[in-house]
Amino acid sequence: MGVVTPGFQGRARSGNPRLPPGQYLAEDFPVLSAGPTPRVRTETWEFAVTTEKGDKHTWSWAELMALPSEKPTVDIHCVTQWSKLDTRWRGVAVDTLVGGLDTEADYVMVHAYGGYTTNLPLADLLDGQAWIAYEYGGKPLTPEHGGPARLLVPHLYFWKSAKWVRGLELKTRDEPGFWENAGYHDYGDPWREQRYQGD
Repeated sequence: MGVVTPGFQGRARSGNPRLPPGQYLAEDFPVLSAGPTPRVRTETWEFAVTTEKGDKHTWSWAELMALPSEKPTVDIHCVTQWSKLDTRWRGVAVDTLVGGLDTEADYVMVHAYGGYTTNLPLADLLDGQAWIAYEYGGKPLTPEHGGPARLLVPHLYFWKSAKWVRGLELKTRDEPGFWENAGYHDYGDPWREQRYQGD
């Protein structure tokens, strides 16, 4: 992946208690990505969960649409310092896809169309904390915002909510993903300003 879309800076800060330290409130929805926007057709879209033993479980788009969905309304926080409150999504809880699997994994490597990866503790994707989201604001998720489907993990910086998600690789050992290899924090808690390694 090559060019990184420029971030945003220089906006006024707010005293809003829902904003983590160092964040400002964005009224629009900035588009940031680490390369060209993949155009993924739902006819060929596939999502896979692979266990640490190599067992692979896959869903087509039609199979994902047939699963029970949820409509979370959440605040999101980008490491480039913008936050957006009360964003409305629809998607399938990660619990629905992973909850019944036989696994001893503690970590996940998230894979996306286009080659992007990011790492997370498995616990941060369970218990109603994360979704495979395919609608935003009551409409299908656009490619610029990660459509047809992206991971949504609102309690961590938004680079962990991988756009164009295509799979979760369950792992017993944590390994850095794309931005984490470039110096960003392995966990990325916005309330502790974990932007970079060492924060």
